[in-house]
Amino acid sequence: MINPAISAKKRQPAAHGGGVRGDNSVPRSSQFEGRFGRMFRSLPSAEWPKKALLDLGLAMTADPEHLDTDKNAPTAAFEADDKRIQDDEENVAIAAGYTYLGQFIDHDITFDPASSLQQQNDPDALIDFRTPRLDLDSLYGRGPGDQPWMYLGKKFRLGRPLFENKKASKARDLPRFDDPINKGAKRALIGDKRNDENVIVAQLHSAMLQFHNKLVDKHPDDAFERVQQRVRWHYQWIVVNDFLKTICGEEVVENILPDFGKNKPIWKLKPNLSIFKWRNDPFMPIEFSAAAYRFGHSMVRPIYRLNTELNGGDNPDMATPEEQKRGLAGRFFIFAGVQKRGLNGFDEFPQQWAIDWSLFFDIGGSINNVGKKRVQPAYKIDTSLVNPMGFLPEFSKPPQPLVPPFSVRQLQSIAVDPDGDPSNLAQRNLLRGLAMGLPSGQSVALALGVDPIEDSELRVGKAVTGDLPNNPLLTSFDKENNSFKGNAPLWYYVLAEAQVEWAKRATAKGSKGNEEPIRLGTVGGRIVAETIIGLIWGDGHSYLRQAPNWKPDTIRSMGDLIHFVLS
Repeated sequence: MINPAISAKKRQPAAHGGGVRGDNSVPRSSQFEGRFGRMFRSLPSAEWPKKALLDLGLAMTADPEHLDTDKNAPTAAFEADDKRIQDDEENVAIAAGYTYLGQFIDHDITFDPASSLQQQNDPDALIDFRTPRLDLDSLYGRGPGDQPWMYLGKKFRLGRPLFENKKASKARDLPRFDDPINKGAKRALIGDKRNDENVIVAQLHSAMLQFHNKLVDKHPDDAFERVQQRVRWHYQWIVVNDFLKTICGEEVVENILPDFGKNKPIWKLKPNLSIFKWRNDPFMPIEFSAAAYRFGHSMVRPIYRLNTELNGGDNPDMATPEEQKRGLAGRFFIFAGVQKRGLNGFDEFPQQWAIDWSLFFDIGGSINNVGKKRVQPAYKIDTSLVNPMGFLPEFSKPPQPLVPPFSVRQLQSIAVDPDGDPSNLAQRNLLRGLAMGLPSGQSVALALGVDPIEDSELRVGKAVTGDLPNNPLLTSFDKENNSFKGNAPLWYYVLAEAQVEWAKRATAKGSKGNEEPIRLGTVGGRIVAETIIGLIWGDGHSYLRQAPNWKPDTIRSMGDLIHFVLS
């Protein structure tokens, strides 16, 4: 729905950044195919005042966790020795590692450095600097012939060994460049710099490097290209059969691939792609890249345990009794203004920060562990992002003074340019959707034959049963123009849909309440699953096209792959 009061207003010019072709209009011709494109070309762009989106994004960013008695004292849910779920915002259905597997997948298929948050972008003109295929070009780059510094023969170069505090580990850092003349951040020498943007995705990328190397050892006579194919097929199979089934639900994947993996003749196999269609080559749908696939931002936890050996605080060797009491001992915020209190990336991190992956994926039954050894759940897919997402390090600077004291204010970075693009991730996502001319969530639901969610059910806040009645309505964030009435931003709608469907189950008689599992809803799940499966199907070298009945010998999940790497 387009609000005439909004669309009639003059769009503000871009404040910075280079433009791309068609920055004042978004072509919708069904005859054009670029690297980016639209699933729903006939749907109109939805519009809102910029201030309304900024207000909404701010409301979608949770307050910092702090003591009830001291709002400046950071805290976290205590790691109870007899529990796995320790926080009502945790999602029992999805382990924390899937947040970062999702980020790794995103970096494998999309990279658009040119478009701006403050102007209309033409998706048909954008260049995806990643191939829109799940072919691990973010891992392999342009290959050993063109980027030899990443390789040693058929193997990848690895970084320094890492430790679980003082305990030996098989984990490795990314290979890094240490400039002896111009000392500064030690940048990773990898196929996509974004896989160094936090400590967790960096070590996941490193695990994939080690997986390739382990297959070289297992198949020493194979050419590099053959090993590469083995790695890609294992990865693609895991994305379909582990990641998508975990995030979207097994029934969605089975509906799209009803006969795959069941030993049917290859010529009879074709995925059921109802909304993702192309003429020649698959493109990257902006409904996916600029909205639906950003669901993972709501899964980020505010704090993580990397391994069970770490027990430090401000003093990395030992937390104070107060830090232990506040649940901070041996744990780190995903981002923080204070150096080494957050898992910020793009530089070398402490060597004792090796990840114990059994705390992030189910490895050898670790899903049943409790206390510090538990598999940390992801946060729920809902309309709330944790507070550190309001201060992205790439667009922020540390607060002053840095130390002491260790406080909520010290954890929160400051925007580098208060008048420029925001450092708040929710605000950036909403402005991105506006700039890309995305349709509303309600119009996409109707296009899918799904009844749109009523405005009275679209709220902003955490998927916690006690909070639901008091979460503010979406429409309350622009009462002046009423621009959100029947007109929800698509990214917000995907999150709200998951939350609304969950709330109906969580509040039903006999439910598990806050421990009721939550996954993507009908609209979000279909867009995400069809896009990823379609991209794999559209790649003539993928396992779905070459050998759709193939499955790995022993690896059935990302946890299995990492267990193989570290065994």
